[in-house]
Amino acid sequence: MQYLFDNFFSLTITGLTLGAVYALVALGYTLVYGVLRLINFAHSEVFMYGTFASLWIVTLLGAHAGGSVGQVIFWIAMMFVAAMAMSGIIAVLLERVAYRPLRKRNAPPLIALISAIGASFVLSELMGLRERIVSWFGLGTTLRPYVANSRNNVGMPEIMHPQPVFTLGDYAVTNVDIFVIVGAIAIMVVLDQFVRRSRLGRGIRAVAMDPEAAALMGVNRDRVIQVTFLTGGVMAGAAAVFYMLKIGITRYDVGFILGVKAFTAAVLGGIGNLRGALLGGFVLGLAENYGSALVGTQWKDVVAFVLLVLILLFRPTGLLGESLGKARA
Repeated sequence: MQYLFDNFFSLTITGLTLGAVYALVALGYTLVYGVLRLINFAHSEVFMYGTFASLWIVTLLGAHAGGSVGQVIFWIAMMFVAAMAMSGIIAVLLERVAYRPLRKRNAPPLIALISAIGASFVLSELMGLRERIVSWFGLGTTLRPYVANSRNNVGMPEIMHPQPVFTLGDYAVTNVDIFVIVGAIAIMVVLDQFVRRSRLGRGIRAVAMDPEAAALMGVNRDRVIQVTFLTGGVMAGAAAVFYMLKIGITRYDVGFILGVKAFTAAVLGGIGNLRGALLGGFVLGLAENYGSALVGTQWKDVVAFVLLVLILLFRPTGLLGESLGKARA
């Protein structure tokens, strides 16, 4: 308990930073569930591919620590472009290959869930075997900087060096902390306004509320579902950039535990609720840090899963509990 009091501000800021990543990934779970009533367990791998895309673009551009302000801005902008594009493409392909054929055949929800789990393992192992795969095409030497040690941790240069901006208690809040937290909130606001005010956003809410009635009103359900997956993938790509700037290390299975925690955040805030996903991510990040301070860092993951069980037991609709289809216009 004393450790928690002594390090309250540092635990709070780092918890919010990690929670921002959880929140952005949770948005993908929330969007897909709101429209299809499907838990897209492969979404964690969509995030993972975003981390590698941001790492690869940094490698391609020759980014390094100690760059000028202009260089850092350019590198980070390119990271966002690469990660969002990669995650968005993977998400759309996932919907097209793994889910749409089942939907066309009116497969039971359980079959779609099994397909999601299978797709998760396939995407993860493809990344884990990338060194062997490119060697089959004779590109092992050419692409070695991108595929070497394919099943080990891979780090990227610290292109955005943490600089103290102001002090909160005994913790020096850095530019990276502010960038991640404020950036996640800004992206969430943009997404919220997109869903509430744009034509495609209204289509998403219409399909989430009543797919049959939306189809009768001329809404193209397949297009809406595709846009939903694309939007969730773009959010996961943004989360991947923030994760790499803060953590700086990825690997082929990095999405597994983080994906489960992001799903926990989505359930915590209210699965199918965009604002709930943001709230759930921040609450989970704080709960993890405070819990690890009380019971030990080795129990950090346990705290998240215990929180998930408690939420499902006592408030299965989550903190906000409002579904995407019933969101106010």
